Amino acid sequence: MSLPKSLRELILGLADISEIKDLIDNELRSHKNPQLIVDELSQTLREVGDKYERGELFLSELMMIGYLASEAASNLKPHLSGAGKRSRGKTVMGTVRGDIHDVGKNIVVMMLQADGWEVIDLGVDVPPEEFVEAIRKEKPVILGLSALLTSTLEEMRNVIKALEKSGLRDKVKVIVGGRPITRMIAKEMGADGYADDSVAAIRAVREMARRGGGT
Repeated sequence: MSLPKSLRELILGLADISEIKDLIDNELRSHKNPQLIVDELSQTLREVGDKYERGELFLSELMMIGYLASEAASNLKPHLSGAGKRSRGKTVMGTVRGDIHDVGKNIVVMMLQADGWEVIDLGVDVPPEEFVEAIRKEKPVILGLSALLTSTLEEMRNVIKALEKSGLRDKVKVIVGGRPITRMIAKEMGADGYADDSVAAIRAVREMARRGGGT
């Protein structure tokens, strides 16, 4: 008798979404901490990003995995609800121009909402001027920039430069995240912090908010 497959195996194997939802439901019924499932999903997505950059996955496979991971995240969201908590503050999130990958960002958005933050999600392929307009209009404590592809790192720099040009840079803390980001790259581009997974993102947002006068 074969052992039950893990969430990682199901996603990488492009399993039917019903199998993935059944696995999550079973783990939740067995009282597994939902955060542990989110962590496994985040680790799987980092592995997927590495495989894609090495040419081990086709774009069609990447898109299918993104769909499966998004559905898994949606299934988990009610179990991480931050409903009823006082809002910690407002954040704006988006995947930078030239990158259409949103699964990692969506997981962070879900986690931030569960942690009590109000999140304005701008989606994917967001140009610098749209980020600037959102900062001007929403006045968030934090701006989170996401990217999966190394080729779009320059767009993160462009967003920060656009904020400087508009006079808004000192009004918001900028956190960058995604598979290609390192602490050194984040510092070089002028970001206030970085995160390489959803758990680190929550810690970074809390720390940056404290530095910026948030809760």
